[in-house]
Amino acid sequence: MELTRNQWTEADGIEFQKYLLTLSKGPDKAAWEKRIVNTEMPCIAVDAKIVGNIVREISKGNFMEFLDLNLWDNFTNTSINGSLICKIKDFDLMTKYLMAYAEKIDNWASCDLLKFNIKESNKEHYFSLSQELMSSRKTFVRRMGFTILFKLVDDDSYIDRIFSAMNSFENEEEYYVNMVNAWLFAECFTKQREKTLEYLKTHKLNKFTINKGVQKCRDSFRISPEDKEMLLRFKKK
Repeated sequence: MELTRNQWTEADGIEFQKYLLTLSKGPDKAAWEKRIVNTEMPCIAVDAKIVGNIVREISKGNFMEFLDLNLWDNFTNTSINGSLICKIKDFDLMTKYLMAYAEKIDNWASCDLLKFNIKESNKEHYFSLSQELMSSRKTFVRRMGFTILFKLVDDDSYIDRIFSAMNSFENEEEYYVNMVNAWLFAECFTKQREKTLEYLKTHKLNKFTINKGVQKCRDSFRISPEDKEMLLRFKKK
């Protein structure tokens, strides 16, 4: 199917849905995907590399018209939409589409696939967006907010604000939010070691998050054996 188009019609959308089904790895893989992603969305199990190629080809053309087809029939469709939304250069327009996406998702993978185009000129916009998302009542919208912060960790002007945001989830009860907070802690330690050690003196991370964060550090190839041993003293019993 031709994916690089100047125009996408409703008929093209129907053809695209049929095309995706021809790429499915079958019902057994679809059932496996559904379990791993832990989603209520239908799953058709299209290989991730193929999905990436589809996104690249669509993005070469008028991908905004593709997005406006509102194809949300399954997890693969949703993944394609999420990846394309991140390619929208205008921040306000990207945010509009992202908020519609946020209403659709129900799983960790739909958050983690987002690759935001964060530049020096729009960092503050993205940080503000992260805080808005993190204030949501919806589990996976909060997780989406965390995914933005990963891109700001190595900027000294944001690290203390990131620590503050992490602390604000002291009473978080949702597994998928606490887990991404733990991943973020490990990223902070890897890229901002000295500041993260200072943060550890007064942090407000809950037991699950700090223990998982320490474990993520200990599993990392980017952290020295000495630091892995040292971090054990920050685990909570």
